[in-house]
Amino acid sequence: MLGIIIGVGSVITMLAIGQGSKKSIQAEISEMGSNMIMIMPGEERKGGVRQSADDMQTLTLKDLEALEERTTLLTAISPNVSSSGQVIYGANNAPTSVYGVSADYLDIRKYEVAEGEMFTDQDIKTAAKVCLIGQTVVDNLFPDGENPIGKTIRFGTIPFRIIGVMEAKGYNSMGMDQDDFILTPYTTVMKRILAITYLQQIVCSAVTEDMTSDAVEEISEILRETHKIKEGDTDDFNIRSQEELSSMMTSTSDMMSTLLACVAGISLLVGGIGIMNIMYVSVTERTKEIGLRMSIGAKGRDILSQFLIESILLSVVGGIIGVLFGVLAAYIVKAALNYPISIQPWTIFLSFAVCTLTGVFFGWYPAKKASNLDPIEALRYE
Repeated sequence: MLGIIIGVGSVITMLAIGQGSKKSIQAEISEMGSNMIMIMPGEERKGGVRQSADDMQTLTLKDLEALEERTTLLTAISPNVSSSGQVIYGANNAPTSVYGVSADYLDIRKYEVAEGEMFTDQDIKTAAKVCLIGQTVVDNLFPDGENPIGKTIRFGTIPFRIIGVMEAKGYNSMGMDQDDFILTPYTTVMKRILAITYLQQIVCSAVTEDMTSDAVEEISEILRETHKIKEGDTDDFNIRSQEELSSMMTSTSDMMSTLLACVAGISLLVGGIGIMNIMYVSVTERTKEIGLRMSIGAKGRDILSQFLIESILLSVVGGIIGVLFGVLAAYIVKAALNYPISIQPWTIFLSFAVCTLTGVFFGWYPAKKASNLDPIEALRYE
């Protein structure tokens, strides 16, 4: 039974870890905005040299206006221009990134303002030097617990007045700090920090997650028309959706779960072979008992069912203990390593069904051998 216990326990624990990772990834993608769509400048070749997306200037404010006026499948649209550097307040400073966005950015990325308020359309029009900061920036610049609202910080040489603090999100599964940023009007970053007239990115949100693919097609049609791209020519922009990321991450997670389950399944196979060996030895040791039963009227099917039931009982009892062991091990992993787990009912039923079938499969051969014994020879056996 020990082989079955370890096998079933391993399968349940490994699948719990795999499913936990999958749910954790899906939850994080949902927090980022499961129906978010990102539009970026495309790459192109000039004189045989591939230009990077950062050097491209194919996205402009005209594209933003065209999308806002013509799209029917988007609920929110925001430009996105960014820069990295040192943010300073008094004697404290830290590296961070400033993102120039519009008010819709919060809806798209599922951010909430914990204190203060979001900047206004008037702030965008005037390229106002106001900002909202993430919790990591608060911790770095105001370690003494001072209220940051109303304080003036510097990003490089540009002063910004803090009008809001964002709600903390913490780290994601890829180890990225989701609270280390500064949000400010996109016009401020374009004019005062980067001195550019083009957009580095446009982020938007589809009406529903199911309509993301349709929204991507609509965006592509509008931008191709705006950029006057002829049919058959390559787009000078790229569109990526969270749906693609979710699909890729889920596929990877499923593959890892399958791999873990296969490795754990080897233990179950070894346990089944162990049952077959034990039952085979049992048949040999109880040959005289089998002969005696057959001599007083027991038929081959009675002997077959006797040894088959013993084999199945070994598997089922081992399976029950294995299920308990697997669930306990999964919660120990969660408590000790702080790793996400998710125990699905189907994993328990699957493991239990497999161990029962293992008992039938590996117990049949020894049971068949016992049922085919000659009663006279069996009684003579020493």
